[in-house]
Amino acid sequence: MTAIRPLLSSLTRHKGAVAVIVMEIALTCAILCNAFDLISRRVRDIQTVSGIDEAHIARILTSPLGPESERWARTNADLDVIRSVPGVADVTILNQLPLTSNSSNSSFSTTPQGATISAGITMADPGVFSTLGLKIVQGRAFANDEYIKVSEATDDTRFTKAVITKAMADKLFPGQNAVGKALYMGEDTPIQIIGVVERLVRPGKGWAASEAKEYTVIAPFRTPIDFFGQYVIRTKEGFKPATVLSAVDAALTRANPNRISSGSETFAQMREDYFASDRSMAWLLSIVSVILLCVTAFGIVGIASFWVQQRTKRIGIRRALGATRTDIVRYFQTENFLIVSGGIVLGLILAFGLNQLLMAKYEMPRLPWIYLPMGAVALWIIGQLAVLAPALRAANVAPTTATRTV
Repeated sequence: MTAIRPLLSSLTRHKGAVAVIVMEIALTCAILCNAFDLISRRVRDIQTVSGIDEAHIARILTSPLGPESERWARTNADLDVIRSVPGVADVTILNQLPLTSNSSNSSFSTTPQGATISAGITMADPGVFSTLGLKIVQGRAFANDEYIKVSEATDDTRFTKAVITKAMADKLFPGQNAVGKALYMGEDTPIQIIGVVERLVRPGKGWAASEAKEYTVIAPFRTPIDFFGQYVIRTKEGFKPATVLSAVDAALTRANPNRISSGSETFAQMREDYFASDRSMAWLLSIVSVILLCVTAFGIVGIASFWVQQRTKRIGIRRALGATRTDIVRYFQTENFLIVSGGIVLGLILAFGLNQLLMAKYEMPRLPWIYLPMGAVALWIIGQLAVLAPALRAANVAPTTATRTV
C-alpha cells in the first residue's frame, strides 16, 4: 500500500495548487449536496398523486350570463347539454381542483377549543365522487338530500356533514375509524364525518412539501355555475378528453352563446402547466450540477497532468528502482483521493452552512443527511476517473527516458 506520509510531504510542496483544487472541490460538494435535495423535492412534487382519475378528467371555464333569478335554470341547462355530448361520463361543479393555484382552506379540530390543522375545503355537488373517481375507503358518500344549495346556506356556509381524506383522518384520529367522529371549524356546531376517501390533494403549492397537502374536507354544497365558473368533466373509456372537451365547448356555445368563457383544458394539460416551473428548476439544477462536476474533473485532470510533467524524472527513477506501472497509477490515485477527501470534508461543512442560509432566507427545509454521503461519493468517483488518464500517462514513462530528462 502506498505510504501516506511521503504523499503528504509531496503535497505540501505544492500548497497553492492543492489549495485551489481543494476549494474547488469543496464548493462543488456544498452546491451538489443542496442541489441533490432541491432536485429530489422538485421530482417528488412533480410525481404528486392527486387522487382523481386524471386520465379522463377535463374542465371548462365558462359562465352563462343572465338575471340572477335564472342562475339555477342556466346551470341545469348547461349540465343537460354537457351530459348529452358523446363521450361524457359525468360532470360536476367544483370550487377547486388538485394541481391548481386557487385554494379554499380552513382550520379544523376534533374539539371546539382544541388544536387545529389546516385543510382544503372542496365544495361539491352530487356528481363529485363519480366525476373525479374518488374511492371511498370508510363510510359513505353524501345522500342526495344531504346536499345544501348555497343560496339556502347561512352566510358562513356552515355544514354539518363532511367526507375527509384518509391522510386527514389518520392525522386527527390515529388508529381509529374516523366515521362518526366530529370535526369543528371554529364553532361549537359539530361536523359529522360520514365518509373517508383514499386521497384528494388540495390546490396550492404552499402545501406541496408536507403531508398537509392531502388534508381535504369535502363539503356537500350545490352551487350555480356562476359561483365558480368551472365544469369538471369525466370522459368515458375510449374517448380522448381533448376531443370531448372541444365538443362540449361547441355544444355550450350553440345552446347559449351569451356567456363568459375562459378556455378549457384537460387535466394532463393542467398538470403540465402546474409543474412547469418545478420541471424547469429541476433541469436547471441538474445542468448546473453536471457543469460543476465537469469543471471539477477538468481541474483535477489539469493539476494531475501538470504534476506528471513536473515529476517525469522522479517517476523514471522510481520505475528504474523497480516500481511497476500499477504502483505509479496507485500513487497518483491515492494522492488525488487525499486531495478530494480534504475538499469533501470542507465541502460538507459548507453544505451545512449553505442549507442554514437557505433555511433562514427562503424557509427551505433542513438538508437530509443522506445527500451528504451522496455528494461525497459522487466527487470521489469523479476524482478517481479524472486522475486516471494522467496516472496512466505517468505509468507509461520509460525509466531510460525519464533519467535523460533535465
